[in-house]
Amino acid sequence: MELRFIRSIRHIDANAWNACANTDYPFLRHDFLLGLEDTGCTTANAGWQPYHCLLLDDDHLVGAIPAYLKTHSYGEYVFDWALADAWQRSGLDYYPKLVSAIPFTPCTGPRILIHPQAAEPRAVTGALIQGLQKEAEEIASSWHVLFHSDADQCHFQNTGMHERQTCQFHWFNHDFANFDDFLATFSSRKRKNLKKERAKVDQQNIQMTTIEGEAITPAICEQFHRFYQITYAKRSGHGGYLTQHFFTELLPNLRDQVLLVFAYADNTPVAGALYFKDSNNLYGRYWGALAEFDGLHFEACYYQGIEYCIRNGLQHFDPGAQGEHKIQRGFEPIRTRSHHYICDKRFDAAVGRFCQEEVDHVRDYQAAARDLLPFKREG
Repeated sequence: MELRFIRSIRHIDANAWNACANTDYPFLRHDFLLGLEDTGCTTANAGWQPYHCLLLDDDHLVGAIPAYLKTHSYGEYVFDWALADAWQRSGLDYYPKLVSAIPFTPCTGPRILIHPQAAEPRAVTGALIQGLQKEAEEIASSWHVLFHSDADQCHFQNTGMHERQTCQFHWFNHDFANFDDFLATFSSRKRKNLKKERAKVDQQNIQMTTIEGEAITPAICEQFHRFYQITYAKRSGHGGYLTQHFFTELLPNLRDQVLLVFAYADNTPVAGALYFKDSNNLYGRYWGALAEFDGLHFEACYYQGIEYCIRNGLQHFDPGAQGEHKIQRGFEPIRTRSHHYICDKRFDAAVGRFCQEEVDHVRDYQAAARDLLPFKREG
């Protein structure tokens, strides 16, 4: 078998890559990752140089791990600024580093791709992990695998990698018939508060519309880019990580896995939320608005997403990273995982201690967050 690293996903056949991914998880699809490259989001100049790891057997792809050579830590959502600072204070370079993640997308999913007909899946997995560790030792300070699935968890144990955890807030569909059925699980006071919040949108004469399928046009996506850019500029002082071409060229090509929620005032679009979806999950990704409207962010980004899941039988809604305000709206705290390989053994033990302390903290934080959920208490 041959291990190979490629600097663009266009160097591997789309069907071969997608066969290894073997999932409708949207962010691992060849067209999504290639679209990030073609629209200028993942390039060396952007600090996201594609560096995907492939394993081939007689020129047939049997396994892969997506990877990027990073020259900064933006767009990852597993924060390692303290590690970068420690390296710098020691007179060493933390960048470049290798990162196996979906750029700008803190959504849990597969990171180890094995062809379903691979003769020896364990051997393929081991070769990929060992190959990336060796490559990191040659060209980088470290290798980081972010937001990997629970199924990948066992593969990173006993490999010299340290586990980190974070806490996110996700919604789960417990066979709800409609939104009121979901609200019936809330305590009386919390239910009234949520209804009042949703009523604020109606009181401002704002109409909500879901847009999907053939309606995901370049013009609609260009309008959303305007929302996105204005909101990013207000919050961060820049226009966002994603280029205009990401929205106007890539999203229409991915329309079957894209959902837009638009808000209209006097028949004029004033705000929107972008989601991705697969057969079982909804992923809330970006939000933007031309102006501030009371309660509209929660309506577009959370309640419309919940209603869409219920209508379409989706079982899980991941609205994105962070946000304790999601708890009172029925999003449950869940732990996400990443693994980290430190090439310089002088730092390895210290990073291991830090990660273990962080895991303990996240476990306690999750337990405390569960106590704040709005659901009725049993007994």
